[in-house]
Amino acid sequence: MKNWKKTLNRGMVYLVAVLLGLMAFLFCYNDVLYSLDSLYKDTMYQRSRGVNQNIKIISIDEKTLNAYGPFGTWDRSIYADLLEKMGDYPAVVGFDILFVSEMTPEGDAALREAALKNGNVVFASHIDFDTVAVTDENGKVKIDDSYINMLEKPFTGDEIRTGFVNVSPDTDGIVRRFHPTYKDPDGNTLYSFSYEIYRKYCEKKGTTPVVPSVDATGSQWLYYAGKPFDYEAISMVDVVEGNVDPRVFTDCIVLVGVYANGLRDQFSVPNSANEMFGVEINANILQSFMDKVFPLPADRLLISVITGLLVAGILILFWKARLKVAIPVFVVLEAGTVILGIILYTRMDIILPGAYFLTFFLVDFLLSLIINYLTEFFSRKRIASVFRKYVAPQVVDGIMKSGQYEIKLGGETRDVAVLFVDIRGFTPLSESLEPEQVVEILNEYLNLTTNSIFKNSGTLDKFIGDATMAVFNAPFDLEDYELQAIRTAKDIVAGAKALEESCKERFGKKVTFGVGVNCGPAVVGNIGCDFRMDYTAIGDTVNTAARLEANAKAGQVLISQVLYERVKDKGVTANPIGEIPLKGKSKGLFVYELISIDGEHIGGEPGKVKETKEEAKTETETKAEQ
Repeated sequence: MKNWKKTLNRGMVYLVAVLLGLMAFLFCYNDVLYSLDSLYKDTMYQRSRGVNQNIKIISIDEKTLNAYGPFGTWDRSIYADLLEKMGDYPAVVGFDILFVSEMTPEGDAALREAALKNGNVVFASHIDFDTVAVTDENGKVKIDDSYINMLEKPFTGDEIRTGFVNVSPDTDGIVRRFHPTYKDPDGNTLYSFSYEIYRKYCEKKGTTPVVPSVDATGSQWLYYAGKPFDYEAISMVDVVEGNVDPRVFTDCIVLVGVYANGLRDQFSVPNSANEMFGVEINANILQSFMDKVFPLPADRLLISVITGLLVAGILILFWKARLKVAIPVFVVLEAGTVILGIILYTRMDIILPGAYFLTFFLVDFLLSLIINYLTEFFSRKRIASVFRKYVAPQVVDGIMKSGQYEIKLGGETRDVAVLFVDIRGFTPLSESLEPEQVVEILNEYLNLTTNSIFKNSGTLDKFIGDATMAVFNAPFDLEDYELQAIRTAKDIVAGAKALEESCKERFGKKVTFGVGVNCGPAVVGNIGCDFRMDYTAIGDTVNTAARLEANAKAGQVLISQVLYERVKDKGVTANPIGEIPLKGKSKGLFVYELISIDGEHIGGEPGKVKETKEEAKTETETKAEQ
């Protein structure tokens, strides 16, 4: 039965582990903790690495607006003047401004001619997406919300290079990803504004542009090199008015964009509480190309499977480990997740969804605590229910508090005090009374002995018919257990007087007790089989205590010399009786009759003990031998 329960409990834990692992897999695969994981990634991976000084921003700031008026009213010849002032010094000039509507024919033409003349200019375009129903290769109809309906460009003609500036914030409004390319309905590749500038820059430098790695959706995770306002920004009016030496732009990528509040080109970013201008975001994207930094999230299916397996296995590990082992293991797992994420990110450009590991490792730890607590709780209740039947309440409380005692077969050798008490002449007494009267007397007697034992922190070992056996200093250590055993004998004798008078008055019968107490080593523990066991003590010390009780007269308490030597200086008075023979032993035992303890007289006078085998062999002794 016990093994069956253990197997059932183990199976339940394994089932919980499998279910939790499955939950972790589904959570990770479906990105249920998206917001938490995004916050984790922002905190751990978005660390500024320093901006590239070859990327500069010409800012349309408040100073420029004050000089030229409202942004939407400018004649575009002003941008032509800007290109002329910079000359051939910049490697590439990118206008992060949508020139999609005509202003003045003359101004528009001037800007176009200046761009063609420089040959290093990239303009911003915008893709108008639409939602359409498409049929996949399996014949299933699905919705495609990335269908390119229209590409808005400032100028026509392939000689003018453009790139789309569409921004796709995550659901929390933070810009973490970008698309380097798109395919138009005709299958042509459309490049993003920053990637087109980078390609132009590589042409100028004579190098081969890298192809950025993208995920299944075609997007690239953006690792920001700098925070808002980290890139060098020069007011546009200062450049146009000739207040800036154009040589500062030598071989640089120059981005022209709005840099003033209220122009609706600011976005939330993961590395700062402040919003970042769109032109700064493009600067960060450009630097990713130049630094060849293209981190990508780990494969969703693979990492979800790994998460599920780890979570299930670690729950079982925590359940089996002790708390002092589980805590450091938990700390190592949490810290290891962070360290591993940093290593994968910096060495292999892999973004680990660490929030799922950290969260479910914490769930593992807490759930294992709950499981172990409930297991311990019910185990303690089971222990308490068993021990409360024969152990003093204070001893049961000690067992519950320590939580170290386990009900199992086997025992240990302990030094204990053993007490036996028996009704004198119980057999003839029972024959002369009605069965109900016998049971009534027996219950009152057993109630007296049990309460006396529990009062002095003893363990009620067993009832043997009309005899009671008690053990002191087991299963837990008991201070002055020899003295506690003698005090129990005193309480039994004192209570026996009242019981004797009550029985004489009710039934006309005299009920008296004999008590024997001994101390010494004994084997104590649960003895029996898996489905039926008793907590008891066995050994010569127990047998001797039974012989003492068998030789005690009515109202007499006999103790061994070994016990007397231990307690004689602790307020115990006893008269020597002499040596008595013990069945099965060649040498007799010297015994004492207990007279008083703690100054309280117990009663009884030294008398002649039973000397013959027939006198010594009582009903209790016969039962003790059995």
